[in-house]
Amino acid sequence: MSDSAAHPREDDPDADPASDRADADDPGTADPTGEENRPDGETPTAVSTGAESVVAALEAAGAETAFGVQGGAIMPVYDALYGSSIHHLTMAHEQGAAHAADAYGVVSGEPGLCLATSGPGATNLVTGIADADMDSDAMLALTGQVPTEFVGNDAFQETDTVGVTRPITKHNYFAGDADSVGDVVGEAFELSRVGRPGPTLVDLPKDVTLDDTEESPGPAEAPAGTDPNPRAREDAVAAAARAIEEADRPLCLFGGGVIKGEASDAARKFARTHEIPVTTTMPGIGSFPEDDELSLSWAGMHGTGYANMAITHTDCLIAVGTRFDDRLTGGIDTFAPEAEVVHVDIDPAEISKNVYADYPLVGDAGTVLEQLLDAIVEEPDADEWREQCQEWKETYPMTYATPDDEPLKPQFVVEAFDEATDDDTIVTTGVGQHQMWASQFWTYTEPRTWVSSHGLGTMGYGVPAAIGARVAADAMGDTDRDVVCFDGDGSFLMTMQELSVAVREDLDVTFAVLNNEYIGMVRQWQDAFFEGRHMASDYNWMPEFDKLAEAFGALGIRVDGYDEVAPAVEEALEYDGPAVIDFHVDPEENVLPMVPSGGANGRFALTEDQL
Repeated sequence: MSDSAAHPREDDPDADPASDRADADDPGTADPTGEENRPDGETPTAVSTGAESVVAALEAAGAETAFGVQGGAIMPVYDALYGSSIHHLTMAHEQGAAHAADAYGVVSGEPGLCLATSGPGATNLVTGIADADMDSDAMLALTGQVPTEFVGNDAFQETDTVGVTRPITKHNYFAGDADSVGDVVGEAFELSRVGRPGPTLVDLPKDVTLDDTEESPGPAEAPAGTDPNPRAREDAVAAAARAIEEADRPLCLFGGGVIKGEASDAARKFARTHEIPVTTTMPGIGSFPEDDELSLSWAGMHGTGYANMAITHTDCLIAVGTRFDDRLTGGIDTFAPEAEVVHVDIDPAEISKNVYADYPLVGDAGTVLEQLLDAIVEEPDADEWREQCQEWKETYPMTYATPDDEPLKPQFVVEAFDEATDDDTIVTTGVGQHQMWASQFWTYTEPRTWVSSHGLGTMGYGVPAAIGARVAADAMGDTDRDVVCFDGDGSFLMTMQELSVAVREDLDVTFAVLNNEYIGMVRQWQDAFFEGRHMASDYNWMPEFDKLAEAFGALGIRVDGYDEVAPAVEEALEYDGPAVIDFHVDPEENVLPMVPSGGANGRFALTEDQL
């Protein structure tokens, strides 16, 4: 992770040095929001500036949608977007732009694109870039920068964006001149998606984007050597195949890399052909249908009891596209203690980083699964193992109580939405208890329908992610597809300003706020591990979200009881536009099962008393 070498150069002394955010109503700027696109059939303007080269490179790379916020240093690029085929959505905050771009990429399978100006605009993107980096999501961020002659002089709204984002990008660039900037942007866009995906960034000094150029960008290409060999070594595949054949208790663990590598079909074929039970990581939700008999749902801290029991007792773990993070493994020394591990990953750095791989297979998830499928000659004798997995499903079912004398349970709300929507519905979430309930009590059957923040755990992700997901679905022609955002009151409050974007763009999204007037997961941990001291977790000062939704121009509904849930869900889903339902749920409800941090997966708590 490093920036490209580029040195400041001598520039036109008459170049505009202004780098402040400009008023969107500045009469001297033509459509500064960039919302209007070129009329159909109009020929694109020939490249004449660095900014036009940037936009031409994005168009050539296949970018169709951008999310961002205007400002002084990025203004030349926005001016070039005025006549572009790229659809731009102005967001309420740059963090929202990054999350929306991230989610757009997750749903579409193409890199997301976000823009911001220099200084605070760029730093406001940082949370979203870090989130994409942790979850290996393809995204390109374009940031404005002060003119090169002012770089390093603490100019107005100057930040060392390349330095700030170097640890959280796959690669970042400082654009050096107008002649090459288009090629740099095209390379960054392609690099974000080759091999292991991740965010890239190009920092664009204002003089570079304003300068004249006659150089049109070439085809978008990733740097040589960055597209890895998709096939694992044949001898390694053969050895792994023999281990699977000899296993008595084989288990597939499908991670987010299966979805990002478009390998869900290959994963399903592999598991079903060999009748191997399947669990997933949380980012891998949807890679294998949860209504399949072989499915054990997802494993980890709040995964199902039967998934964690299977991981604890398997003798051959076939892990595909996972980095074995601590929320999955608990204590490394107790994770899959009886298993030989077959680890498939496109990134060799992940092999044996956390969990030792007895059979390392470096390559593309789908390609390597096909190699394994061809290499396995004898089926593993796993009849008793499959029966044991089914027994665990019956012993540790995902259930919850609904006593008449207690408030509405949040799990009930999730199940109500699941029953009322189709299998291809896209679910986005913030982070906290609501995120866990949305992943536990919704039956996912398709990839790219679960959109959440995993590695970074970013509260506030859900609302802008729902906007990005909705725009992606619409761009793919899936305008009838439902998008539901489950959020908590704390997460919703962090980015609810993006409701203004959903209303402005008339986006059909339903926001279900599971409002327990707490930072719920913190409260749960405080009760379990800090003797119930609710320091800074009590959020009984929350506003009335249904009324705020109406103030934004969205449909607002409040729900307090079970009999109100179904009518509210139906009304919101039928409403043609953004709708917010403020569900007032049991403030004392906890997420269970739970593996205490660093604990053994097989020793999960089923009740609060066991924590």
